[in-house]
Amino acid sequence: MNTLERYIIRRTAYAFTLTLAAMTGVVWATQALRQLDLVTSKGQTIVQFIGITMLALPFLIVTVAPFALMIGLILVLNALSGDSELIVIDASGGSRFLVLKPVMIFATIIMLIVASFSLYVAPAGLAQLRTEITRVRADLVANIVKPGKFINVEEGLTFHIRNRSGNGTLDGLLMHDTRDTDTAFTYQADSGNIVEAAGRTLLVMQNGTIQRRPKQQGDISIVRFQSYAFDLSNLIPEAGEPVYKASERSTKTLFQPPGNDFYSLRYPERLRAEVHERFSLPLYCLSFALIVFAFLGIARTTRQGRGVAIVGAILGCVLLRTTGFGVTAISNDSLALYTMRYVVPVVGGGLALMSILRGHQGKQSQSLQRLQLKIGDWIEAISNRLNKNRAGSTT
Repeated sequence: MNTLERYIIRRTAYAFTLTLAAMTGVVWATQALRQLDLVTSKGQTIVQFIGITMLALPFLIVTVAPFALMIGLILVLNALSGDSELIVIDASGGSRFLVLKPVMIFATIIMLIVASFSLYVAPAGLAQLRTEITRVRADLVANIVKPGKFINVEEGLTFHIRNRSGNGTLDGLLMHDTRDTDTAFTYQADSGNIVEAAGRTLLVMQNGTIQRRPKQQGDISIVRFQSYAFDLSNLIPEAGEPVYKASERSTKTLFQPPGNDFYSLRYPERLRAEVHERFSLPLYCLSFALIVFAFLGIARTTRQGRGVAIVGAILGCVLLRTTGFGVTAISNDSLALYTMRYVVPVVGGGLALMSILRGHQGKQSQSLQRLQLKIGDWIEAISNRLNKNRAGSTT
């Protein structure tokens, strides 16, 4: 690669990385909040909570990456035009392909990364997330020990805790056990922790008392303790085998599902749809790059012209992806609709490439010109209305 290509790729990589980090972080935060109550109810630390929810990060990257690429290219190409670098290239007799080549090289790299995430990394992360969520839902503390409530774990055993701290400690613990045929036990402790030891699940209580009361006759005896372990192993429900959805299965499993798998036997169309989704999604990276370049790859001398081109590029990419979402939504196990998942990004990129080639030959697409003029009229009308409203509010 020459100096210009390295320069454009370096700037695009920087803008893409920052945009991807910001967008993925926002989406991850909204998704992580859904699991906040479920995961923290087990008493896990914030580090463990982040570790579990980060398993969905590869899937979020696959979804967000094409849009991050779009924004990164818009920022770079707009900066190149604003700094008159595109004008210098054009005035020196340089071809538009001098800029298009590094753009497509970078877009191809991102497409390959997204493809690897879509086919391998993201499904593995979602599968592990499903396993962790299943484990948490099978946990005693996550399901039945609620602060401020008396919970009947099973017949004759009642739990109550005042509070559960962020590090998993159970404060103000009370446990009443009447399962023994002769004696009722009441356990009180200032705090307690759930620990795993020697293959057993234990409730280790600190600084408390055990009251023993005969059910028929006899005096109550009270024993004080500094530390006491109560076995919870027979109370912990067994974590069932998690049922993996189509998006949580490996690509190999989608092609060759187990013969006795309930989900694959009941929803074979979902497995087929997921296969086509994984292979078609990376194509949007190339399509978005071509659309952005079709609007912003031309040297422009006015800020208004660049603004119109930016809006046009965003609208073109959003319209293309919305069409792809629509095709996915109406898929009904039809080969034609499965094919449309590939046709939409290919046609969108093809139309953008045709516009680029016509512009290179001095025959800018009339439809693209009309679209840019229409967008410019919309922007001007909105700007005039805002100025009019602002003037009216000041008078």
